[in-house]
Amino acid sequence: MTGASSSHAAIPQHGLTDRLTRWARGLSSKAEADQDVGESDPQRVRPGSIAHREITRRRKLYEDIGDFLFAHDLDLTPLNFGVAHDYLTGSHIGVEKAVKAVLAERGKITNGWVETVAAEQRTDEVTADALASMLSQVEENLSQFTGLMTESRNSAKDYGAALQEEVKGLSAEGNNEPVLARLVALTRSMVEKTRQVEMQLRNNQKQNLALKSSLETARRAAEHDHLTGLPNRRAFETALRQELELARERNEQLSVAFCDIDHFKQINDLHGHDTGDRVLKFVAGLLSKISNDRCHVARHGGEEFVMLFRGKTAAEACEAVDGVRADLSTRSLVNRTNGERMERVSFSAGVANVLFYDDPRAALKAADRALYLAKEHGRNRVYLAAEAD
Repeated sequence: MTGASSSHAAIPQHGLTDRLTRWARGLSSKAEADQDVGESDPQRVRPGSIAHREITRRRKLYEDIGDFLFAHDLDLTPLNFGVAHDYLTGSHIGVEKAVKAVLAERGKITNGWVETVAAEQRTDEVTADALASMLSQVEENLSQFTGLMTESRNSAKDYGAALQEEVKGLSAEGNNEPVLARLVALTRSMVEKTRQVEMQLRNNQKQNLALKSSLETARRAAEHDHLTGLPNRRAFETALRQELELARERNEQLSVAFCDIDHFKQINDLHGHDTGDRVLKFVAGLLSKISNDRCHVARHGGEEFVMLFRGKTAAEACEAVDGVRADLSTRSLVNRTNGERMERVSFSAGVANVLFYDDPRAALKAADRALYLAKEHGRNRVYLAAEAD
């Protein structure tokens, strides 16, 4: 952000920044006007009031977003605006960390990079169109099923009525062959209709089974990381809400840990992305060994994993994570492509007690800060966030 501020100070507002600033002022003026309309108290929005502070905060945020986009020469698109917003507000940890990493490495981001990081953050999501298509097919099949059942019932009623009419024509004595012939024809017709309905029902059942499998696959794709098989960030956030509720109800501890593989970029650069993927899966396997119904492990994105421990203090969770770290640090991994031994693979981690914070997102940030301290102090270690963090 230092670069953004200096650029803005050196260059007069124009173009993108100017448009955003004018837009922010317009919104602020509208908000002030809306507060005043219909209010008899002229001091409703006064300097220092809550409403005024909120207007000022939003105006500052819009200006900061404009400065950020302008400093990096980014187009004014919803995607760029969203990434800038997530980074500046910290509302999306994955985006915030990705932006920090690329700024530390290159000092600048591009339109193409924003598209890439946005795609990476959404690789585990099933598109709304795909789900809508599958659900529409389910509804169509259910509609067909209902129609077949109605048709079958109507055919049976028609057959019964026709049968009764023909039976009336039967006499105790006399030639009944014409009536019997019509009865046989009616019966054959009913048998054929029944056979057709049964065939359509079987086909409908096959389609429903295939759709059920597709929906299950979609559900799994929406909640699991395709590479490691672990739950993804979306599933973790759901687990966090559920476990936090349980912990409060049962008066139990709840701790969270972020784990990040050390020097992962070097692994990819030296050994290739296929080897990097195998390292990710290996680490995921070690972490998942300690998971159970009270310990959730998920891939948070990139080379980072997140763990949730219900019933453990932060110190106890720290000990559990450190056990996995120590196990990994003793392993001697081999590059399967060329058979060469790899440099020692390790991870760093940060742990925080979720219940020390009013907002679970603040606990995640505390664990993330502890992780970065572990990185700064030498890596291959686990740090515990301070209570007053």
